Amino acid sequence: MIVLVPRERFERWVLNFSGRHGEAALVVADGALTGSAADGSTFVARLPFLAAYAGPPDAAAFTTEIGPPADWGLLLVRKGGFGVARLAGERVVESKIGQRHVQGRTKAGGQSQQRFARRRDNQARQAYEAAAGHAARILGAGPLPVVTGGDHGAVDEVLADPRLDRLTVVGPWLAVADPRRDVLEQAIADACSVAVDVVNA
Repeated sequence: MIVLVPRERFERWVLNFSGRHGEAALVVADGALTGSAADGSTFVARLPFLAAYAGPPDAAAFTTEIGPPADWGLLLVRKGGFGVARLAGERVVESKIGQRHVQGRTKAGGQSQQRFARRRDNQARQAYEAAAGHAARILGAGPLPVVTGGDHGAVDEVLADPRLDRLTVVGPWLAVADPRRDVLEQAIADACSVAVDVVNA
């Protein structure tokens, strides 16, 4: 089970883990902070943006390394909309949210079903083209780490645009609803959080 823990809560999270499972022995391995509790439960905590941790095996020291890059982006895409943001650390420099109507599936058969399917595919393609256009404008042409989320197929369609080929996708993948302002803001917070893989005994 992977949980996203904000920077300000991480030390408390480790204390709570030890409280629930017994004192956790902390070690650093493969660029992550790992904990093994007395009852056999474990966790592996990874810094956001694929950053490797090489400090001491200590929750407080690990916490000081949690934070976003000075320049990064966020791209959320689903069939019904998209959200794009460029950030300087935790500050949003520019963002855009867009909604597009993509027709749902129909129960009609035969030619009607094929006609609806073509219309739906065309609407989805137009939505992805709009998302790619705004992503190219906001995220720019230079190398940039980008956190993505939404629908895998939709994100792949947008990232296939040649204007975005210098973006570097970094984790974690964010499962989000159709992008709205509150969804975008939560996604930014999640992107800056620690991804903790927990195995309970």
